[in-house]
Amino acid sequence: MNGSPLAQAWDEAADGYESYFVPRFAPWVKAAASALISQPLPDGPIVVPCCGTFPELTELRKIDPQREIVGIDLSAGMVALARQRAAGMGRVSVIEGDATTLAPESCAAVVCVFGLQQLPDPEAAIASWTAAVRKGGLLSVVFWPGQSEVEGPFALLYNVLADRRPPADISWEQRLATAVGAVIEKDERVAFPMEHESAAEFWDAMAHGGPLRALANARGEAFMRVVREQFLNAAPGGPWRHTPAARWLVARR
Repeated sequence: MNGSPLAQAWDEAADGYESYFVPRFAPWVKAAASALISQPLPDGPIVVPCCGTFPELTELRKIDPQREIVGIDLSAGMVALARQRAAGMGRVSVIEGDATTLAPESCAAVVCVFGLQQLPDPEAAIASWTAAVRKGGLLSVVFWPGQSEVEGPFALLYNVLADRRPPADISWEQRLATAVGAVIEKDERVAFPMEHESAAEFWDAMAHGGPLRALANARGEAFMRVVREQFLNAAPGGPWRHTPAARWLVARR
């Protein structure tokens, strides 16, 4: 098991992430995979860095049934669930390890959904991923930008936490297209609806099966209870439907 705090947090969050967020994130996964349909790929595997529980696998197998597919993730808990998803599928492997650096010209395509924004140096990671793609190959990356919505649970969560943690440096987002170092075919925001039965359900999913797990580990449950109460007091009652927008970048070598 990787000993980093981030890996530990995702180990603990893996089951909750799979059950709650994987179904809700499915439209973005399908969009990212669809980029591979545009034209034939060169020889080599499709690599999925930051694969988590590997929801991309189902879509990629539909698109290219014979191609080798490799998932990589730092979290042992995520890798365990990814290997369960891949069980019985030929030419699929899941590696527990650092996905930020890939071997140059080692694959036909790189597909990543909601992993890039979590990495310590997104610019360096995406440059490595592009360099890993062989000539004629494709990079398809979907990630959450610093602002995915102006209203809704993600926006409220950002506002509630704004004065409780250091501000995130999102300047890399403006430099990302340059960092890719390949021909950009698509750089756009793509939005899909999500629904939660209540604000409490959303908070608990984020805290136990999502990115707030690391914050809970770092700051403690007493801190999380205070922030949860503030979040719920400011949230609407009843089911909560919103349409967050991710950024989707597609590049061709």
